[in-house]
Amino acid sequence: MGDYVTRKSYNNDTVFKVINIKDDIYYLKGAEVRLYADSVFSDLVKCDKPKEEEISIDTRGIDIADKDYFYLPGKIVHLDSDGEFLDKCLKFYKNAGVHAIGKKIKEEDMYEQVGNLLNEYRPDVLIITGHDAYYKKKGNIKDIENYKNTKNFIRAIKEARKYEKSHEKLVIIAGACQSNYEELIKAGANYASSPKRVNIHALDPAIIAVTIALTERNKEIDLKSLLEKTKYGKEGMGGIIGNGLMYVGYPRQ
Repeated sequence: MGDYVTRKSYNNDTVFKVINIKDDIYYLKGAEVRLYADSVFSDLVKCDKPKEEEISIDTRGIDIADKDYFYLPGKIVHLDSDGEFLDKCLKFYKNAGVHAIGKKIKEEDMYEQVGNLLNEYRPDVLIITGHDAYYKKKGNIKDIENYKNTKNFIRAIKEARKYEKSHEKLVIIAGACQSNYEELIKAGANYASSPKRVNIHALDPAIIAVTIALTERNKEIDLKSLLEKTKYGKEGMGGIIGNGLMYVGYPRQ
């Protein structure tokens, strides 16, 4: 437990951390992607811990150096089942200068807590994420029962939309690796994963949130350019066109 491994049967394409071993089955969590998996010992190859990526993105469509104006970025509430990934995202928000509140909550418990958290913090952006997986062996790609946590994300989105129906007043970013993108959008998400049922990077939801939070409210988000900022682009994340969430004021004292 705690070792970093890849899987031979998947051409060693993804680095995982061993989080549990039970009855000769090794339970794995993506080191950089929001994916759970399991494996037999013979399929695993031990490897080094991946180096932490320093991700910086051009998020501002304004000249922030103009001292005559003041700026009020959108506020973020981030619900995440993974404490390590949540910490990475909170660090990312801090470096970007965006106010964010993070809460570690299991996927199955998010729908019970999301309403109270929205009432308490009144954010502009809500992120609902953690881990997911599409079980190909079970068949139908449209059936949410064939996904590890898509159903839980949907329940949380629907509860959040009881608090705020408008997609413009509350932007919801939902999903994880291989989530059922179409059903998350139908449930009320502005942005979701994963159109091609691929993995997404731990910071992908945060990259979208920061970009929106630091774009002026009168500016429409360039959706294609926004998705290109994420690790796997339009294959990993998708959404609907909308405006930014930052107020710009004048004069600055």
